[in-house]
Amino acid sequence: MTKATEEFTELIENHYIHKSNWLRAAVLGANDGILSTASLAIGVAAASDTREPIVLATLAGLIAGALSMAAGEYVSVSSQTDIERADIERERQQHKENPELELLHLADIYKQRGLTEETALQVAKELTEHDVLGAHVRDELGITDNSQANPIQAAFTSGGAFVVGGILPLIVALLLPLHQMEILLYCTALIFLIMLGAFSAKIGGASITKAILRITFWGTVTMGLTALVGYFFGINL
Repeated sequence: MTKATEEFTELIENHYIHKSNWLRAAVLGANDGILSTASLAIGVAAASDTREPIVLATLAGLIAGALSMAAGEYVSVSSQTDIERADIERERQQHKENPELELLHLADIYKQRGLTEETALQVAKELTEHDVLGAHVRDELGITDNSQANPIQAAFTSGGAFVVGGILPLIVALLLPLHQMEILLYCTALIFLIMLGAFSAKIGGASITKAILRITFWGTVTMGLTALVGYFFGINL
């Protein structure tokens, strides 16, 4: 293999889009784990003078949230997979019933992308001879190996990431001083969110500054509103 070929192969293998499925589930799970458990702890801390209710609420939120996140990801991705499979089967049936029309349809897609009519038809014929269903699935339906998600992988990734994110506020609720609990929970959660935003942006090749600003803004809004709920009810738990 030549050096140019090796560089080209490495470039293809390192595209950020190849990481999109697992990265989305992991970031979503960790972000939700940090934010929801910290917000829940802040809300209870704002209405309580003792540590036990805060810890109990945070632990319950951590367990329920992780299971809910995993189940939600599994159901959501499974539904997407079912739709993709149904479309693929429909495409297979259409080609079986009218292959000439499907060939022209494929050629028209390539023509709309900038190829001449003759070239588009030739490309369609060659791709059809190589893998007729694969060509239609990829270019007509827009389904590729990179875009297809695995329900089990998404569920475990998202649920596991939620646990990792949610443990951090739980540790704060367990160990740090009670009289400043709301501020400590907010500050530490914000630090965790900033680290997560920077990490996900770095892995995904996005702007770190934008990721940090976005996650900081929405994290502050979420935790602030939850604290207001706790202060508003002012229940001495």
